[in-house]
Amino acid sequence: MDLFAPALRLRLLGGDVDPVTPAEMLAATEVFVAGGGTAVIANHNSHSLFLLQRTPALRAFFEDAELTQIDSLPMILWGRLMGLKVGREHRSTYLDWREDFWSLARERGWRVFHVGGAPDVGERAAAAIRKRHPGVNLAVRNGYFDIAPQSPDSVALREDIAAFDPDIILVGMGMPRQEDWIASNRHLIGRGVFFPVGAAFDYEAGVQSAAPRWTGRLGIEWLYRLLSQPKRLAFRYLVEPWFLAPAALADVGARFSRR
Repeated sequence: MDLFAPALRLRLLGGDVDPVTPAEMLAATEVFVAGGGTAVIANHNSHSLFLLQRTPALRAFFEDAELTQIDSLPMILWGRLMGLKVGREHRSTYLDWREDFWSLARERGWRVFHVGGAPDVGERAAAAIRKRHPGVNLAVRNGYFDIAPQSPDSVALREDIAAFDPDIILVGMGMPRQEDWIASNRHLIGRGVFFPVGAAFDYEAGVQSAAPRWTGRLGIEWLYRLLSQPKRLAFRYLVEPWFLAPAALADVGARFSRR
């Protein structure tokens, strides 16, 4: 989309990101929906940047995305240190924009389909969303299926999606599984704006505790999550960032070359 990428696209810690605010991201979503066809609105954080170095398919996914949000205040602060035109207002993640998104979906009559989560979680999340935003048109499908494109599960899911004819497809199956599914199915489905949203519906359903929004504003949301789930997240938050050191050094080199 020419409004945002590649004109403002930045190279940061080995990944390409678009410094857009949540409001700008939603404006882009409206344009994509109105244009028909498909689009992908992705997001980068330290975990995705770590996986990006090791997963060619994930690199291809991000190269194909129309817009890539910055889902990390530490990334933004690093970008500022590197002299890039990026600020706190460009942090754009589901928990930051969800209420505006669902209000807009209701106002525009968007049909939203969510794929992912454990059985029953989607239904609980949908009930919570409809309670806050009555009239939202939302369908859900759990993430327990064979994601191979030609598996019976995937074929049946695409048929269900085609019957629902969504404008927006939220995919919450964890990284990189959700990105793999989007990459394999985007053009087979042929319509809709795809968002990888991770554990968004787990938060909506109350099966995971969302970090208070002030932790995100301070850049310590990762610490809240680490303390909440230390066994699952210790490697992600305490080890993976060290693997970004070469990319950080490349950013430093790029900054000096701009002088």
